[in-house]
Amino acid sequence: MQKNKNPSFPGSGLILYGRHPVLAALANPRRRISKLLCTAETAAELKTPAAQRGISPVVVDRKELDRILPRDAVHQGFALYCAPLPDYSVEEICAMADAAGKCHVLILDQVTDPQNIGAIIRSCVAFNTLALIMQDKNSPAETGAMAKASAGTIEHLPVCRVTNLSRTVKQLQEAGFWTVGMDGYADTTIDKMNKAGKTAIIMGSEGKGMRRLVEESCDSTVRLPTSEKVESLNVSTAAAIVLYEMNKE
Repeated sequence: MQKNKNPSFPGSGLILYGRHPVLAALANPRRRISKLLCTAETAAELKTPAAQRGISPVVVDRKELDRILPRDAVHQGFALYCAPLPDYSVEEICAMADAAGKCHVLILDQVTDPQNIGAIIRSCVAFNTLALIMQDKNSPAETGAMAKASAGTIEHLPVCRVTNLSRTVKQLQEAGFWTVGMDGYADTTIDKMNKAGKTAIIMGSEGKGMRRLVEESCDSTVRLPTSEKVESLNVSTAAAIVLYEMNKE
């Protein structure tokens, strides 16, 4: 294992940090890794997973990690330079759905906060969501904060980025998906909907909701049965409830 007090770090690419994101990335063969950093205290825990990937960790002090990473990043002595995960195509998602039979995917319409998306990814994995679909232009790229908020589960969820969400909804419909938009004013609550077969759930940003063209392309809309005292939930909280409901038998 290398000991380097003043290492030369890559100047570009994605940096993951925190115990769970780094260990999950090391265990993911799809993740291309360029450099692994750790403190002396965490080196022993990384020895085996790093060796399995043929990587020699660079040991640095905690202050050096504090300098490299974003302000207030909770790195726990772990950091990893790597490439973003490759995206899946809509065709690949449809093929996976055909093989799975009964399944659900989640579509986000202009949800832009990386922390929220990271939390949503964690819920997707917890509740057996097949894939997450987002618009390429109006959603954030993969970041270390997103991976941290997902607690490393980003390594387990196929993510598809598309140019046109309305067109993607129609493509999913043609592939046999029933497409359902989340709308706080819908007549039907989500617990009453038919969850058989392949379902795509579409969620917009809190406040604005889905855009008009995206909503018009849905087969139906449903809402969460919340109290009238609450106008809306944080989108990651709402997603967790929706995905829990979709995962129920």
